[in-house]
Amino acid sequence: MAVPIVCTRFSDNYDLKEELGKGAFSVVRRCVQKSTGLEFAAKIINTKKLSARDFQKLEREARICRKLQHPNIVRLHDSIQEENFHYLVFDLVTGGELFEDIVAREFYSEADASHCIQQILESVNHCHQNGVVHRDLKPENLLLASKAKGAAVKLADFGLAIEVQGEQQAWFGFAGTPGYLSPEVLKKEPYGKPVDIWACGVILYILLVGYPPFWDEDQHRLYAQIKAGAYDYPSPEWDTVTPEAKNLINQMLTVNPSKRITAADALKHPWICQRERVASVVHRQETVDCLKKFNARRKLKGAILTTMLATRNFSSRSIIANKKENGSQVKESTDSSTTLEDDDIKARRQEIIKMTEQLIEAINTGDFEAYTKICDPHLTAFEPEAMGNLVEGMDFHKFYFDNVLGKNCKAVNTTILNPHVHLLGEDAACIAYVRLTQYMDKHGQAHTHQSEESRVWHKRDNKWQNVHFHRSGGNGGAAFGFSSLK
Repeated sequence: MAVPIVCTRFSDNYDLKEELGKGAFSVVRRCVQKSTGLEFAAKIINTKKLSARDFQKLEREARICRKLQHPNIVRLHDSIQEENFHYLVFDLVTGGELFEDIVAREFYSEADASHCIQQILESVNHCHQNGVVHRDLKPENLLLASKAKGAAVKLADFGLAIEVQGEQQAWFGFAGTPGYLSPEVLKKEPYGKPVDIWACGVILYILLVGYPPFWDEDQHRLYAQIKAGAYDYPSPEWDTVTPEAKNLINQMLTVNPSKRITAADALKHPWICQRERVASVVHRQETVDCLKKFNARRKLKGAILTTMLATRNFSSRSIIANKKENGSQVKESTDSSTTLEDDDIKARRQEIIKMTEQLIEAINTGDFEAYTKICDPHLTAFEPEAMGNLVEGMDFHKFYFDNVLGKNCKAVNTTILNPHVHLLGEDAACIAYVRLTQYMDKHGQAHTHQSEESRVWHKRDNKWQNVHFHRSGGNGGAAFGFSSLK
């Protein structure tokens, strides 16, 4: 008996309708399932344009979304791979953003904020129970199922989500949105599920007063505030907020992630589970007014960013493009000053430059112990001192540390010029640069030496190590870029 052929072509199952949103490599369109007449949102990704890394991310997003089945999460119904396109078929959510809905309400109280954050925490708790960290919790990713009163809040956009084992903490890369990033991510420390709780704390703060706990036009100052956990509850707007609400925020915005409240415990907090008894039911008009301004700023920034990305032809990750038709709205992943995963790329490049500077500083100070911590024990090198030969291991370099470096110089200053970093996947990178070294010899004479260098870095056990380098431009006996020191 012949086995029936299972149809896997998207067009056999769905009719495509109007466009709802657009990204760098994808478009979102309303679609109708032929067999049922039900409406969905199809995210159509052009896989021809994807790098291997982007393709891995797409597969990860689909795998994660398949795991998650919860009333407060935008559900993935289907994933269809064709030759040049990948189709992800999601719930069609038509209620728009939660924050936009709040400002349109006639009445909004602390108890309403409690109900909103409860639904968000329910979705986060489900993610965490399934070993998923969202990494990009923010207002743009909190949607409403429909325009109906009391419609469910839905968490969307798992483009940055990662999978973790249990309570695993590791460095998964720099990802998120500036105002919602946790201290541990900014400090480049290992992180895990608590990053989502920190973002929930920021969201809850905004839900109560209409502005964020951390804010500065200068990103460095913003990051310094977050790392220090420097927020407060200014009068008069916080005077009318119950102590229990502030207590929950404090437990969410705890700088130490190991002491931060979990999603499961936050759901048991009296301000949430005993809302009728604890949360205030007084209308918060000032919050609504502030939230209108906050929303307007977000939309303006998003519009400026989208224009910049379109005109500069950026293509790092999918760009946000919201288009409302028939009251429907579909969210896509955002980028740059909105979502920064591929600020991840910028951050990793900076990390490689910083590691290279640390290595050269160890050479300048003659600190062999620091040098060995940064280098692989089997470091290979081409350098003038080796007379054109490839040397392996640390013994060749130790000779110069023991006999030359740090002993014959009064002062050393190194400048790295024109560094070019090539990222080779997640765990390897190559840097090429010109190294200009100024120093005073033991006779008080000033010297300048220039060399061209390239170094290959590899990440092992979450630590970057220099595994190979090549230096040219050295004189005979010019150990590690110094001229003769006699």
